[in-house]
Amino acid sequence: MSSASKAGTSLLQRARDTPSALLLLVQLAGVLLYPFMEGTREGRAAFAVLGIVVLALAVLAVRRTPSFTWISIALGAPAVVLLVAQIVSSAAWLTPWSAAFQAALYFYTAVGLIRYMFADELVTTDEMFAVGATFTLVAWGFAYVYVLVQYLAPGSFIAAIEPEAQRSWMELLYLSFATLTSTGLSDVVPVKPFARSVSMIEQLAGVLYIAMVITRLVGLSAMRRSRADRGRSHDRDGS
Repeated sequence: MSSASKAGTSLLQRARDTPSALLLLVQLAGVLLYPFMEGTREGRAAFAVLGIVVLALAVLAVRRTPSFTWISIALGAPAVVLLVAQIVSSAAWLTPWSAAFQAALYFYTAVGLIRYMFADELVTTDEMFAVGATFTLVAWGFAYVYVLVQYLAPGSFIAAIEPEAQRSWMELLYLSFATLTSTGLSDVVPVKPFARSVSMIEQLAGVLYIAMVITRLVGLSAMRRSRADRGRSHDRDGS
């Protein structure tokens, strides 16, 4: 086997062993690439393709969790069909349906990854990456909820630049990250009542995520180090 084949096999094995890491990497790459995909038909097509990749990785990530894979497939399949339809058509009615299915899959995957991280007292490498992947999934999910809210109630969000215009995907994703992290740095503001309600729910989700997930994993990591220290101390005393 050639070195290139070995490297490819090793990379594939790592992807299978740490699907959360791959999901997180693709999502972060999307954050950097999305600004270059808006405004042109080719960019929208690339956006849809990247969305399909993220959806597929989300379904793969669910396979490692206690959640049901068939539910993720049931949510992901219509989302993929709608994304493909958006590549060949610019029909506005596709947007809210696509956003709804994608938001549902991202939230379901996030719940599955949280269950995965809480399933045992052993903190694996993939579970550490799952911390970041879950956070970005929740941010993506709320961004798609904002897309749906904006479609149902135009003018739900305003910004300093062109306040009356519909907000772009990147603007809504930026709002979602700013809200979830409670940094408050976004210049995109929810102004209608229901949009503000969704924003408040996302703020609560961000606080609970830090309080529940991060605290638990830090505690488990400290517990593992403490057990290892006690084991080494016991070995020294025994010798």
